[in-house]
Amino acid sequence: MTHTFHPTVLREYDIRGIIGETLGAEDAYAIGRGFATLLRRAGGSKVAVGYDGRVSSPMLEAALVEGLNASGVDVVRVGMGPTPMLYYAEASIPEVQGGIQITGSHNPANYNGFKMVFLGRPFFGADILKLGEMARTADWLDGQGVHESREILTAYIDRLVQGLDGLDRDALSSLRIGWDAGNGAAGPALELLVKKLPGEHHLLFTDVDGNFPNHHPDPTEEKNLADLKALVASKNLHFGVAFDGDGDRIGAVDGEGRVIWGDQLLMIYAEDLLRMAPGSTIIADVKASSALFDHVSAHGGHPLMWKTGHSLIKSKMKEVSSPLAGEMSGHVFFAHDYYGFDDALYAAVRLIAASARLGKSVTKLRGAMPAMINTPELRFQVDESRKFAVIDEVKARLSAAGADVNGTDGVRVSTADGWWLLRASNTQDVLVARAESLSEAGLDRLMAEIDAQLAASGLERGPQAGH
Repeated sequence: MTHTFHPTVLREYDIRGIIGETLGAEDAYAIGRGFATLLRRAGGSKVAVGYDGRVSSPMLEAALVEGLNASGVDVVRVGMGPTPMLYYAEASIPEVQGGIQITGSHNPANYNGFKMVFLGRPFFGADILKLGEMARTADWLDGQGVHESREILTAYIDRLVQGLDGLDRDALSSLRIGWDAGNGAAGPALELLVKKLPGEHHLLFTDVDGNFPNHHPDPTEEKNLADLKALVASKNLHFGVAFDGDGDRIGAVDGEGRVIWGDQLLMIYAEDLLRMAPGSTIIADVKASSALFDHVSAHGGHPLMWKTGHSLIKSKMKEVSSPLAGEMSGHVFFAHDYYGFDDALYAAVRLIAASARLGKSVTKLRGAMPAMINTPELRFQVDESRKFAVIDEVKARLSAAGADVNGTDGVRVSTADGWWLLRASNTQDVLVARAESLSEAGLDRLMAEIDAQLAASGLERGPQAGH
């Protein structure tokens, strides 16, 4: 019984599609067959499976488990919860060699998908394409696996709270924090977590609702933080934290309602970590502010700029033994006293801890950051067949002109005005641009450079493309 996936579903970092159009139960079953076959061939025999709060998730989970069992792999079903809870299950249950979370992440309600861990490493890129090849030829082992359900949430919450170990909890008892779960899968975990944290906590939208009735669960878009800002202001809270749909990305606002972007959070985490682990290599993606890289250096660390994408960052962390990494998108990865996966709930606990250890409020830490002027992530449609070619053309022109170019992931060009970035999205027919300067005039000049390079390749920055 062969199976062919819709061409848009198997992507660089994960598997994702629209329920009833490009993704369904038969796809989940085929993913289970392929993943189980690869795991058995590598000597594994058991997988943990979890799912988020989307309406379609239980259906996909049932089909996935059926596929895993049909290829002879046993399954530990950990139930509904945030993606990092599944990562925790994979890392902490000794007899498990892999993990799969069914999640649509921050996408609209009619999307869903899969994030996978294989023998303790991210499963992405060529691994995902291999599942497609195996399905086309039914290159699957047969077997009869079994499945069991296991409660892991309590152990996971207890592990999160260890992020405050060694701190005076009485000194933290005056903290007042706001939280917005956005009706995503982190809600029930968050309710349990705050009961174990010192201080006063005010929660929004912890009911899991896959239709996201209050706002879209993507904390990287400032409009989605409006409810959290209002909560922080009305209750006079010290700061606020928001999560995406599956709890692996964090957003935050300080006590004055200022957004603390992903790279700015990393500045706080890095300053704290470099006191405990001096000289560490700290990784951020190519979209991060130069202020972050400067901050890491100023505190004795080694900043490393790397490619965007949670799977790519996790792989690089292992390669260079980095204890901390992060992305503009709010993925933060702690390998220091933790497992190295992106966990927004743990990142929230570490924000409390960092503020306490540094002896400064989150608002003060945010206020001390340089006032960079930057664009949001500008995304615009480019034909799939052209997007990578355009980047190569830009790179060639800039190199010939002697520009200061970092080609880690697209082109990041440094000038006297600041820097600008142009990269091709790995998951959509989109080019992504970003620029940062110390002045509005400088930012205008940087944007003019981007537009000139696009024009030289026959393109212009068109209307903004969605995620």
